[in-house]
Amino acid sequence: MVLSMCCHAHLALAWTVNNFLMTGPKAFLTYASSVQVGAQSGIHECKHQFAWERWNCPENTLQLTTHNGLRSATRQTSFVHGISAAGVMYTLTKNCSMGDFDNCGCDDSRIGQTGGRGWIWGGCSDNVAFGETISKQFVDALEGGQDSRAAINLHNNEAGRLAIKATMRRACKCHGVSGSCSIQTCWMQLADFREVGNYLKMKYEHAKKLEMDKKPTRSGNSADNRAAIALAFRSIARTELVYLEDSPDYCVKNRSLGFQGLEGRECLKGNKNMSLWERKSCRRLCYECGLKVVEKRIEVVSSCNCKFHWCCTVKCDKCTQVVTKYYCARKQGGRKPHNKSKRRNRAQRH
Repeated sequence: MVLSMCCHAHLALAWTVNNFLMTGPKAFLTYASSVQVGAQSGIHECKHQFAWERWNCPENTLQLTTHNGLRSATRQTSFVHGISAAGVMYTLTKNCSMGDFDNCGCDDSRIGQTGGRGWIWGGCSDNVAFGETISKQFVDALEGGQDSRAAINLHNNEAGRLAIKATMRRACKCHGVSGSCSIQTCWMQLADFREVGNYLKMKYEHAKKLEMDKKPTRSGNSADNRAAIALAFRSIARTELVYLEDSPDYCVKNRSLGFQGLEGRECLKGNKNMSLWERKSCRRLCYECGLKVVEKRIEVVSSCNCKFHWCCTVKCDKCTQVVTKYYCARKQGGRKPHNKSKRRNRAQRH
């Protein structure tokens, strides 16, 4: 049953989602489809946030389990854990408030209370407490170990859930004679998930590296290990993303990590509507990694001249246009990235 829910996803994505679904307690299979959608939304947001960076959230690097000998705790995996936990919590919260579950609905715990001058709590506040609880049951259950990596991952899961709370906004409705708005009723609602992604991307840019023992806990040393972990986290806020290991050089292919390198990656050029980060993508992805940029003209087919026909269909023509795209390609002789690029790699600004 659980496996069939994910059969249309890509292999690595399905693997990740299945781990969410199979690890959670059986009593929570009620929420399995929401967990699946939430995990997918986290992955999609990761791909958006890193679309024009060297590491672009490839699906075969998104396995969150700690039962894998190749698991890592880099700056990039900190974001994966944070955005995945956030995506699951976000979807569960949204579905709860919409009445999709029998046992929960809006958060009405403060209805009728004075919130501030001229307004009281009312309406339908999104039930983040419910979303947080169920998300934690599913996502944190993936961490079976007690070593430093498991502690890092659990911390980043929590940072992702706190990002949902940090980005919530207050919405209000006016009441009064002739629209005088003499009193307002207000409620708390989830922000657009893109705002959550932007928030966590900022946390990623300022992620903290912890100096800890990366080896699994040995028998008899669990108390010492817990003490060392507690000491390392003492000065770290719960909202911050943290990591243990420096990132590898994402300019080059790394089979053990499932990263294909940058040869063949698309980059952007010459559009004034692009952000500065996008306009510099060819330099960052190609030139600084010792690659050249090649131009390709490609035919793109899209829907056009769409018309509404009564009742009730929309019919469109198929239009073809030639667009120019740019890709990273290997230079003759295969020059290595220059020193400036290597310094950037060591600084983990991918």
